[in-house]
Amino acid sequence: MWGDRVKSQLSKLDMKSLGRVGVLLGGRSGEREISLMSGNGVLEALLSKGVDAHAFDPGLRCPTELAKEKFDRVFISLHGRYGEDGTIQGLLDLLELPYTGSGVLASALAIDKIVTKQVWISNSLATPEFEELTANSDWNLVVKHLGLPLIVKPAHEGSSLGLTKVKSVDELPAAYKLAAGLDKKVIAETCIIGDELTCPLVGQGDTAEALPVIKIIPPQANYDFHNKYFSDETQYLCPTGLADEVNERVQELALAAYKALGCRTWGRADVMLDHKTGKPYLLEMNTSPGMTSHSLVPMAAKAAGVSYADLVLWLLSQTLQSKEGAAI
Repeated sequence: MWGDRVKSQLSKLDMKSLGRVGVLLGGRSGEREISLMSGNGVLEALLSKGVDAHAFDPGLRCPTELAKEKFDRVFISLHGRYGEDGTIQGLLDLLELPYTGSGVLASALAIDKIVTKQVWISNSLATPEFEELTANSDWNLVVKHLGLPLIVKPAHEGSSLGLTKVKSVDELPAAYKLAAGLDKKVIAETCIIGDELTCPLVGQGDTAEALPVIKIIPPQANYDFHNKYFSDETQYLCPTGLADEVNERVQELALAAYKALGCRTWGRADVMLDHKTGKPYLLEMNTSPGMTSHSLVPMAAKAAGVSYADLVLWLLSQTLQSKEGAAI
């Protein structure tokens, strides 16, 4: 089991081998506030383990100053654009500085919800029907294609920023305007009615594996920015209470989605389970998942027997296997 392997690996880990560690947090995206929460949690966990860890905020400092810090490796706690989209990963590769999480290509693919879906569809993985919206889109044709309700959101944002659940064709223009205010690319997709699930993934390639699935029950079925990070009313079930075969089907789909994008070290797939058909559908892949008090990867890790601090340390330890400035 993954949890047992983590404990075994950490028992042999020499903290001095990690050297001087940078925790990248904050950044410039719309998810800056959440990144600060994640990063400070990571920093505190590393310090509690005796790691020589230091915060670095590329939202306040030029990222090129990383070279002056003489870090031996970094833990990426940035979310959204300029942190989860391959840009910082490219800089770290140039600096030959090992880092947690996926590399340039997988990060760039996963941040774009439209390209992500195209990759998944080419691999015959289930994801809701969609189309890219523009200011000239025929709203009636969009509804004819995708049905109602449907979801409109920016293609490159996370944390439900700019997302609208559209229940009538008259609501589409305003939903598009909201999303377009945050991103040049806007996506509309069929709204799957059912259970909201998420499945964390760890590892790479053939060694990648899925952690326990989590069922999310937000108040009024609205898993928005507030209910994701600040509400104590949102319920998280792990185990989900679903049949074992359903959990396994979700894990298999999430793992296939992770591998198709070329993700590594860790990630989290968001999934909807259709109430009518029982079929799971992929929504998106997070390559730099949240690490706040409400975050889901730590929750799944705990269910697998791994504490928050041990999860953080294990993720960082994966950078020791780096050969070319990127964690495997």
